Amino acid sequence: MTIRISIMAIVAFTVLLTCRSMAQDDSDNPPVSATANAAAEPANRSENASAAPGGIPTDPLGIADAMGRPFSIAFILASVIGVWSVVERLVILRRRRVIPKAFVERFLMHLRAGRMDKNEAIAVCHQNQSPMAEVFMHGVRKWGRPSVEVEQAVLDGGERQVTQLKKGLRVLNGVSTLSPLIGLLGTVVGMIRSFNDIATAGAMGQTQTLANGIALALLTTAVGLLIAIPAMAAYLYLAGRIDSIVMEMDRLGQELVHLISAEALRERAVVVTPRPESTQAAAT
Repeated sequence: MTIRISIMAIVAFTVLLTCRSMAQDDSDNPPVSATANAAAEPANRSENASAAPGGIPTDPLGIADAMGRPFSIAFILASVIGVWSVVERLVILRRRRVIPKAFVERFLMHLRAGRMDKNEAIAVCHQNQSPMAEVFMHGVRKWGRPSVEVEQAVLDGGERQVTQLKKGLRVLNGVSTLSPLIGLLGTVVGMIRSFNDIATAGAMGQTQTLANGIALALLTTAVGLLIAIPAMAAYLYLAGRIDSIVMEMDRLGQELVHLISAEALRERAVVVTPRPESTQAAAT
């Protein structure tokens, strides 16, 4: 819920600042009469001839200045949120944190050897507190029940842990989706600004007057894509890592079912307890 509110706030903030910027541009550029345009046209041509072509900026400060404050703030926020989400998920999705190898091997070894009962298993899982331990705890609570009940408990615990693992991916998905849309909004605003300059100042043949709107249209689209492409790549990578972790957790959960279910305990008791015929034959 907090993620959705923050994303909606970014979009609303960008739209409001864009509308405000457009309103300021309209107030700063009042309509000019045709006679005034005709009188000012020679002077503008001489100024344009003497001015050196600036071109679209390539340095970060120049790009931010060309895009304007609303889009610069929106893209900075999207970049910070995206980087924070990637770093946070990389830390959370470490395999040794989600599935501690030493704990899993020792836990299953004690269960196979019969050196651990239900209460001890619950205490060990509660002490470890890893996602895999939480899944084991859900299954151990159904100790001695039919395999169907134990398997359903393991699946329920696994679904909860998978939800926690995927929690941060929504942010990356939002950043990769909204950044191009913000860039598209900048393109539309830039074209509106260019046509407004043409209508109010008669700037059809004056490239310098149209440069601001065209630069805004091009730069916002490019910056939006530069943010969205790495965010989508990170989203796909993290989603693949989660899938591999979930497959490993499912395999370990099935192994736990085969160790603590009623059927497994019954089979183990039959194997351990010697038959009377075999004992008599051994005695003779």
